[in-house]
Amino acid sequence: MTTLDSTPSDQPVLIAGPTASGKSALAHRIVSEGGGVIVNADALQVYDGWRVLTARPSVEEEAALPHALYGHVPFEAEYSVGAWLRDLKPILDGPQRPVIVGGTGLYFRALTEGLAEIPPVPQAVRAEADAMDAQSLLSELDRVDPVLAGRIDRANRARVQRGWEVWRATGKPLSAWQDETDPPLLPRAQARALLLDADRDWLADRIAHRFDQMLAQGALEEARANLDRWDRAGGARKAIGAPELIAHLQGRMTLDEAREAAIIASRQYAKRQRTWFRARMGDWEKIRLP
Repeated sequence: MTTLDSTPSDQPVLIAGPTASGKSALAHRIVSEGGGVIVNADALQVYDGWRVLTARPSVEEEAALPHALYGHVPFEAEYSVGAWLRDLKPILDGPQRPVIVGGTGLYFRALTEGLAEIPPVPQAVRAEADAMDAQSLLSELDRVDPVLAGRIDRANRARVQRGWEVWRATGKPLSAWQDETDPPLLPRAQARALLLDADRDWLADRIAHRFDQMLAQGALEEARANLDRWDRAGGARKAIGAPELIAHLQGRMTLDEAREAAIIASRQYAKRQRTWFRARMGDWEKIRLP
């Protein structure tokens, strides 16, 4: 897929890309040939209970090569990018070269740029922001955080609203929180950063084929095993395909309907990932697929 012979055996490698694009296979190849530990950077593969449905490495794959941060978070728990960074730090400080692979862009951004430890925004503040029109939010942001207003895409309501919410909730501009961010654990320049850039139609076919493989490998049985604790699920509830298979088991969808809905959700997720990567990973080394 790409030439990696020039990568020093001790240089960390980052591998990002949309779902079903072949990231794990590339990580496996790199560690097989050059050594290291495969580290998960996917916000859904951290949860136990969803090995098949989140396409985590198999038991055999995990036994064959060193892996870290897969399935280590309880099904009922929530997990944040800050928690991931804390779990990752001892691995970065360890003896093995990390090959960090996943589809969660925010994890990579926090790793290579740093993470501002901003308190959560109360629901009441979010509701207040939701009720405001876009121009009012932007005008307010210009007033309370002109530095941020000059940094962001002013047409992106989500970015504008986030800035206003943080100021409203904390009394401190988001730009100030960002400027006080600790240095990144792994600056981009210290790693080889690879981005799998997949053709949309090719990826859509891969997603459908992979979900059918998941069903053949026991995804429905996995969902059935989690059915009794589904109402207590934390972040594991967000696994792509999980709500659809649970709905089928609860008698609210046929299996064909659940399959189709899950494939659509996966393709929509891949579209969001590709948009995020294009906007924020322009300096990463692109690997064109297929």
